[in-house]
Amino acid sequence: MRVFSGSLATETNTFAPMPTGLASFHDRGYFAAGQHPLELTFFSGPLCAAREVKEAKGWTLVEGMVAGAQPSGTVTREAYEKLRDELLGDLRGALPVDMVLLGLHGAMVADGYDDCEGDLLQRVRAMVGTKCVVGAELDPHMHLTPAMVKHADVLVSMKEYPHTDIMERARELLDLCERKALGRIHPVAALVDCQMVVPVHTTRQPARGLIDKVMALEGKDGVLSISVGQGFAHGNVPEMGSKVLVYTDGDPAKAQKLALQIAEEMIAMRDQLAVKYPQIDAALDEALAFGKGPVVLADRADNPGSGAPGDSTFILQRMIERGVSNAAIGPMWDPVTVRIAFDAGQGARLPLRIGGKIGPLSGQPLDLQCTVKALKHDLVMTGLAGAPTAMGDCALVEAEGIEIVLCTLRNQAMDTDVFTQLGCDLQSKGIVVVKSAQHFHASFAKVATQVIYVGAPGAATPHTPTLPYTKIRRPRWPLDDVAQPVLMQI
Repeated sequence: MRVFSGSLATETNTFAPMPTGLASFHDRGYFAAGQHPLELTFFSGPLCAAREVKEAKGWTLVEGMVAGAQPSGTVTREAYEKLRDELLGDLRGALPVDMVLLGLHGAMVADGYDDCEGDLLQRVRAMVGTKCVVGAELDPHMHLTPAMVKHADVLVSMKEYPHTDIMERARELLDLCERKALGRIHPVAALVDCQMVVPVHTTRQPARGLIDKVMALEGKDGVLSISVGQGFAHGNVPEMGSKVLVYTDGDPAKAQKLALQIAEEMIAMRDQLAVKYPQIDAALDEALAFGKGPVVLADRADNPGSGAPGDSTFILQRMIERGVSNAAIGPMWDPVTVRIAFDAGQGARLPLRIGGKIGPLSGQPLDLQCTVKALKHDLVMTGLAGAPTAMGDCALVEAEGIEIVLCTLRNQAMDTDVFTQLGCDLQSKGIVVVKSAQHFHASFAKVATQVIYVGAPGAATPHTPTLPYTKIRRPRWPLDDVAQPVLMQI
């Protein structure tokens, strides 16, 4: 069997202040055809899974371009069209193929393209024809569109949040696509819109039970695959929202019934799925009252993984104003300050202007007298599923009893080693503030005595009713009171 695999992925916050250009893809991970490293990168799951089995199965694997960008603002037309056409050119050069396996996100928005994945899959289908099996792995924070489902044979979304199951879902995708290619199964899809957008934190109930139930249904009684799309609230596009996608083996009525049932269950638990976000002072009060640290505060609104800059100072400013010490915060994106810290050298004490550089939603820059405690060139953080995540040159500085991790490559806190590699002892801290929405949880929960999600201002605010939507379909909870499952036409 001849198999092609490649990737083009990012998550687009259409409200974020910074556009996503070609440099953004090169910063996070761009690999021309055949140049992807042996290690997993965030959206190369299908390619890595195909590598695992190609020899045993006798496949010829053709590796196309792999490109992923840190979530940010709308992708430029130049960047999307150039990278899309490069990936399609790689595919054209590989023809004929029996299978196409793609690593996508599902919430990529470019100038002129509200549904980048739908556009790409449509072009792939037109190129390979109807006999070739087309499959893709997706992020659950997707705008799952009818066009995406129509032009793919199988779409499989990661189920865990944090997304620790990248490889498991990639292997599932390969298995389903291979069985489809061999004529052993005949996947038919049902897509249901929940008319809401909710997080599905699988680290707590009721989300944990929901996903466990979904996984227990798969592989039985003709149910092939179930994907629960949480949606991405920071995408101002028509198809934003939570969706359920079910594939059965040749039974469309069963797929529709099950998708509607799961959607109804999600709607019934929407209040429990929603996350509580106390304001900054209330969160600090709670953390300080807990007594035993480290208490981890998640700065969700400044999460680079949701397209925020990662340089906001709102929480840090209040900690300083309130005299909160024995704390740590990071990673804060501030290349200019990192450069100055490197020039000054480890042990130097000097005034630094930290954070608050991108716009009003980043807060005011803070002028602090700092000690440079550690410097590290090209720090690599452990990312999801163990994927290495480049942070660039990083500095650990201390001001007012607070240790601050500064980085040159924008990324959220996914592993404690973004702190510990710089000598920051998290176990000794009373409070640790992480720039992340939920991906931090897999690692930081191992050291945290408590986790608090903070409702600070920022470009990725969790308070979705405040966002200036102009394109989304209504009604949509929590903007509107009504939410009911709607079977979508594919």
